[in-house]
Amino acid sequence: MNEKDLEKILNIFLKEVLPLTEQGVDKGSKIFGAAIIKKDDLSLVVAETNNEIENPLWHGEMHTLKKFYELKANIRPNEKDCMFLSSHEPCSMCLSAITFSGFDNFYYLFPYSVTNNDFNIPHDLNILKEVFKINDGKYNKENSYWNSQNINLLIDNLPPEKKEKILNQLDEIKKKYQTLSDQYQENKDGNSIPLN
Repeated sequence: MNEKDLEKILNIFLKEVLPLTEQGVDKGSKIFGAAIIKKDDLSLVVAETNNEIENPLWHGEMHTLKKFYELKANIRPNEKDCMFLSSHEPCSMCLSAITFSGFDNFYYLFPYSVTNNDFNIPHDLNILKEVFKINDGKYNKENSYWNSQNINLLIDNLPPEKKEKILNQLDEIKKKYQTLSDQYQENKDGNSIPLN
């Protein structure tokens, strides 16, 4: 993936996903968001955020899939023609939903280790370990269903002269998510989400 494509993807997070996530965190939901974009031109199909205060199953990815399938079939693109973007590496439920939906890829910004260590949300790693005996989130990231990509690693692989603008975008995104995480952590005891 080239730097222009990565810039477009980061702009989807900045302009589409993060504003929704800000609204969700204000209501008490977690910081996870997602978007589905077209592969051919990287245009937005749908974006959403976590809405666990309404339904504990509405993780960012699940809520995005819900909105995607609410689009009329005649205007909804085929899953294989889309890229699935997730702010955070999807939990086991969301991995399964992406798989059952037929997407052949997903891209994420924050790996499990960051979700656990920096955002103080350990459930993804804990569930993988307790239920599936997968340590450190090391599931098979390339398999017969999909390939997953850590956006940070894609940026790392760019030539140094093409990174500056993208690293600035990424830094802005990371700061906003950290602010939202702090807000969520400060207020989470007042919400009704089963797994805070």
